[in-house]
Amino acid sequence: MFESLMAFRKLMAAAVLTFAAAMPATTASAQQIVVIVNGEPITALDVDQRSKLTQLSTHKVPPRQEVLDELINEKLKLREAKKFGLEITASEVDTAYASMAGRMRFTADQLTQQLAKSGVNASTLKGRIKADIAWAQIVRGRYQSSLQIGEKDILSAMETKSDDSVGYDYTMRPILFLIPAGSADTFIDGRKREAEALRGRFQGCEEGITFARALKDVAVREQVIRSSADIPAELRKVLEGIEVGRLTPPEVTKFGVEMFAICAKKESTADNSPGKRQAKESLMAQRYEQRSKQYLQEIRRGAMLEYK
Repeated sequence: MFESLMAFRKLMAAAVLTFAAAMPATTASAQQIVVIVNGEPITALDVDQRSKLTQLSTHKVPPRQEVLDELINEKLKLREAKKFGLEITASEVDTAYASMAGRMRFTADQLTQQLAKSGVNASTLKGRIKADIAWAQIVRGRYQSSLQIGEKDILSAMETKSDDSVGYDYTMRPILFLIPAGSADTFIDGRKREAEALRGRFQGCEEGITFARALKDVAVREQVIRSSADIPAELRKVLEGIEVGRLTPPEVTKFGVEMFAICAKKESTADNSPGKRQAKESLMAQRYEQRSKQYLQEIRRGAMLEYK
């Protein structure tokens, strides 16, 4: 019985060695630990995945040390968050991921598919998002008072810029030419032509909205009021060139072909001008970046890094 057991163990050991020898070298190297950050490993696979993700957005191959430093910093940020009892849930990360996808005109699943085409796992991007969320909350919490921007600081920053000093409030009615999911390009082109036809004859919101409502598969939504301070610069230029009572150029979205009827336009108060908003946001970003860099250097000096 004992001899049979020993023979079985030898057979299993030989099988394990044979399997290990047959493993692709790339798999073994991918699992190789590159650096240990306060007891947590970063592998060659982590570095490779982050490098591909960075290359996707910058269209350049990043230096390996730059990628490694980014991953090390994220480990430190998440560890600091844990120290303060801050836990970023999977739901928060998924929401931010979906929001990012939306800004790219994708669904979350579509973004995942696009990443996969470039050899990037969605978890790589989600890992970065998680660290960013945690770090932003920690920095803002720790340096809350010094991140406040005073009126004097804003006015001083605005003196160096003369553009966008006047803002406007736009009253708009969204008009959507509905397009079913999975529609052919020819159908979408047809809807765009219908939208352009409406744009050509739209002369005022009162009559134009009534006419649009009568069109087939067209939805006219409730009016919205948007300040030019909240609108991206490119869209502001488009709106500035459109008269009240006319439609914006049609744009294809995931729901259909959308346009906005400009029903009213009035000058905003000075406190809500694009120039003032931009000056404040710029100052806040500068202070946040300064405090963030200082804080990160602080915790990095106390970190235990073991390079392999």
